[in-house]
Order: sequence, then structure tokens, then C-alpha cells
Amino acid sequence: MFADLVMVRIQAAALNPADLAFQGGHADPVMDSLFPVTPGWDLAGVVEQVGPAVTGLRPGDEVIGYVRGQAMHYGTYAEKIAAEPRQLVRKPRNVSWAQAAGLPVAGLTAYQAIVHSLEVTAGDLVLVHGAAGGVGHLAVQIALARGAQVIGTGSEASQAFIESLGATPVRYGDELVEQVRKIAPDGVDAVLDTAGRGSLATTQEVAALGVRVASITQSAAEYPGAVDVYLYLDSDDLTRLVELAEEGKLTVHIDRVYPLDQAAQAQQHLAGGHTRGKIVLENRKEA
Repeated sequence: MFADLVMVRIQAAALNPADLAFQGGHADPVMDSLFPVTPGWDLAGVVEQVGPAVTGLRPGDEVIGYVRGQAMHYGTYAEKIAAEPRQLVRKPRNVSWAQAAGLPVAGLTAYQAIVHSLEVTAGDLVLVHGAAGGVGHLAVQIALARGAQVIGTGSEASQAFIESLGATPVRYGDELVEQVRKIAPDGVDAVLDTAGRGSLATTQEVAALGVRVASITQSAAEYPGAVDVYLYLDSDDLTRLVELAEEGKLTVHIDRVYPLDQAAQAQQHLAGGHTRGKIVLENRKEA
């Protein structure tokens, strides 16, 4: 191991739609792959070894991390991984390994969209498309923690879940605009699209003057002035997510947990869509 790296024994690793996109070759233009490739960027685990140049971490520390290299090669669907210290922060003390593993990628994406791209503040009325998904359900909670009111779109089956998050649920479909207008007759102040599939097409009809619009699905071109959200590593943002979790303001909902050796089945579940929250792999020999 290099002097400036940390060896982490992985207790749990979350799946993300990007895993499927990379395996399908859709991201080849933006990132190289060095085969064999182990997928995964999210982890929760225990520091097992630190290089002599590492400070601030020691064996036995419980951590979470967004571990992504310059190329797809070594990932977190594994028992161990060597990570850079900057990619790791302490694990929230009050959550399970599975919930902790689901926090970094989806949480950072949601946080950076709500806080940095949309600049949501107290009193804002925010519309989140795909509010039951991995990023969406965290974005709802982060917006609420900042004092906003939230309307969340989703399927009929997800309405109760969205309401349990603290948002006002509305159903996808032809009546979506009418539903939002009833709740927000003066329009919404901010819109986050986590669903794609033309969701931003409704924005013009439900927007307040000066609406801020962002998308994590690279569909911002559907609405003039919208911005695409690109996830980036920021340890301060990741630490803030840990704090929100410990304050009871942010909960990662686990759709399903699979053992590490059933990663293929877990990806099939993810590819099927309609997940509620996060799908996670656990190293059950160590958990």
C-alpha cells in the first residue's frame, strides 16, 4: 500500500444508477476503464491500515466514503479497498452500516443540488421530481432541513412514502400540473429533476417568477436557464451530511440489502426501476 493511502475493510457498499451506465458503456467518452473492473463508489467500513504519511485516521475508525478514481478499475463492491484520506469522513454514529453506505454518492448529489445549485433557503417552495428515489428522497429531506416546503412527485405506489418524508406528494401523469397548481397557486421557487423522462417540461406551467431549476439527469436543456448538477467530492459537504444524519434530519431509506456475493442480483433489481431509496450490498462475513 502507498504511504498516503488508507486500507478500509468494507462493511457495506451502495449501488447507484451510474454503475449500470458505466457497465453499459454509456460513459466511455468521459472515463476510461481498466479491466477487470470492480464497480462501486459508495462505502461504509472500518479503517484497517493507514500509510505512514496519513494523519487524522487510524485503525478501527468507522468511516464512509465516496471512493472514485480517475478510471474505472477498483471499486467498492469488494471486501477491502485502498482509499485516499480525503475521500473518507467519519460514519454517522446513529445509523446502520447499510444506511451509512447509502449516504455518500446520493447524499452528495442531493446536497450539492439543493444547497449549491438551487441555493434553497427557508421559505422556499421546492418541487422535487422523483422524490422517492435514491437522490430524490434525500433531496426532499435536505430541503426541509433548510426550512423549505417541498412538493414531491412520484408514482401512485410511492405517495405514502413521499408524505412520510415530510413532502406533499403528487402523482406523475397528465394531472401533475393541476395538482401542483392547487398546492402552489403562485408557483414554485425551485425545481429539482431527479427523474428525467421529460419531467422539466412541466416547469414553465408551475414556476414562480425567477424560478431556479436544476437536473441531475443531464436534461437541463429541456428548460431555459436550468443547470445540470455534476457530483464532485467535497469532504465538508460529506461531513455536513453526517451531521444531518446524527441530528435526525436525514435518513437513508433502504429498499433492499443483498450479500456481496449477490451483486449481480442487486444490479438486476436496480435496473428494474421503481426502487424506493437505496439498494445496498453487505459483506455479511464481516457485518
